[in-house]
Amino acid sequence: MGERMSTWRYLTDESVGAAEGLAADEALMLRYGRDERSDSEATLRLYTYRSHCALVGRYQNLEDEVDLEACSARAVQHGRRPTGGGAILMGAGQLGVAVCTRAPAGIAPKDLLRRYADGVIAGLARLGIDAAFRSKNDLEVGGRKIAGLGLYVDDRGALLFHTSLLVDLDIPLMLEVLKIPGAKLSDKSVERVADRVTTVSRELGRTLTAVDIRADVRAGFATALGLELCPGEMEVEEQDRRDGFVREKYANDKWIRQRSPLPDARGTAGLKTPEGFVRVYVGVHGDTIKSLLVAGDFNTLPAGVSRLEASLRWSRAEHAQITAVCERELGASDLGVPAPVVAEAIWQATTRALEREREAHPVRAEGSCYFPEQ
Repeated sequence: MGERMSTWRYLTDESVGAAEGLAADEALMLRYGRDERSDSEATLRLYTYRSHCALVGRYQNLEDEVDLEACSARAVQHGRRPTGGGAILMGAGQLGVAVCTRAPAGIAPKDLLRRYADGVIAGLARLGIDAAFRSKNDLEVGGRKIAGLGLYVDDRGALLFHTSLLVDLDIPLMLEVLKIPGAKLSDKSVERVADRVTTVSRELGRTLTAVDIRADVRAGFATALGLELCPGEMEVEEQDRRDGFVREKYANDKWIRQRSPLPDARGTAGLKTPEGFVRVYVGVHGDTIKSLLVAGDFNTLPAGVSRLEASLRWSRAEHAQITAVCERELGASDLGVPAPVVAEAIWQATTRALEREREAHPVRAEGSCYFPEQ
């Protein structure tokens, strides 16, 4: 006899507000804490946000990532996710994927991330799209990001896996409402972003919405994870919890506008190559490289540059680490200069960012620091 299939509950939602969408995921997650009981092993929720919502990661500063004036002018809502990662723009063209379950004690978080990502990868494969896991928390197609992944486990062992899958993307709007380092400093900003991301619509050559591919993602999860997905609804208790989270957390400025103890700082450096002048933009948070953008007049973004940007994101801001990643990811033809030369430019930009961060947080003689105002 074959192995018994796991039974998961399957939920869908469309055009939810920023606070309501985030609150629903946390309400569903709580059903899987150690002191809770649930009739299903896990819940898979596939949903869309209203067009549009700008959502920052758990550890980001809202004002550093989102242009709030532009959001107001364009009626774009904003919110803060409970999972980490970067700022994203969500709407009818992006499919939200949430898995809520109890965290298995014997599986590392990175392995859980890959396990649930397999469901998304399988769903894309049904559409004829060959996606692969890249770096720490992205899925890519042909070197371009098509989905961002996140994982959160609370103090009672309840787990929330998040994915934002790019079915379509309004890049000009994204550049208007999200503060992407270096992206707005050129008349080729849209092309720069398009070099680094792709969408289901782009890969298939026709315009689709998230709802159009939802059935394929559902089937992908069922196949990849060996699931029986049973359609359901939120229970009354879950709805009450969701409404409470909206009021007390996700629509509350205390949560949305909370500031991380350390601000983000940015630095740049230039690099001469046979292909022309290249500008490196580095963003740091504490002693971590939060973002890297290598900008130049590329006809197409070199594959090694794309890998380099992804691999250095969320890594330690250390010279040896930067050099090792450059030597691993860059080929001889990517920029036309040796990898150590590129590493030095990135390290120079990183050093400038770290210096700006220290200037923003001078250390007092008794050892305490000045933190941003709350």
